[in-house]
Amino acid sequence: MSGDFAGFFAAAWPRLYPMAAAVAGERGAAEDALQAAFAKAYSRWDKVCAAEHPEAYVRRIVLNEIAGARRYGFARRERPSEQLPLDGRSHDSPEADVVRRDEVLAALRALPPRQRAVLVLRYYEDLSEAEIARSLGCSRGTVKSQASAALASLRRLRPDLVPSGPDASQEER
Repeated sequence: MSGDFAGFFAAAWPRLYPMAAAVAGERGAAEDALQAAFAKAYSRWDKVCAAEHPEAYVRRIVLNEIAGARRYGFARRERPSEQLPLDGRSHDSPEADVVRRDEVLAALRALPPRQRAVLVLRYYEDLSEAEIARSLGCSRGTVKSQASAALASLRRLRPDLVPSGPDASQEER
């Protein structure tokens, strides 16, 4: 049992961590959620490995852990900011993609957790609306409305980060 779990853990953690960090809004909270989720998965390993998609099963546990931490006040205490902190370095660096990613993640942190989760699962994890609905335990209609509201908020907050117009979102799958 533990050998199968160890291999699953080694393969799934690196795939789930970026999603968890984006949804949680910070690395420490993502690590806490992943640790709790994998502990739960280990305690129910027979059920998890029998699932059609064990990684999707654990992804749902991770999302529930993040939502639960926020609900019960264990989430990070920092507040979203419209500006990235300046550290005295020049921002004309050749790492423009890294800076852009950080700007996108900062903008995502300004969204409510459910909207953030929908966008991360849709555009970062490339899940379909049906897969997102299953992961979050809601309807496809809720996924659509949360995505629409989230993109509208991002366009208001950071129009430079979110394209607008008919080609702005992916085609429905």
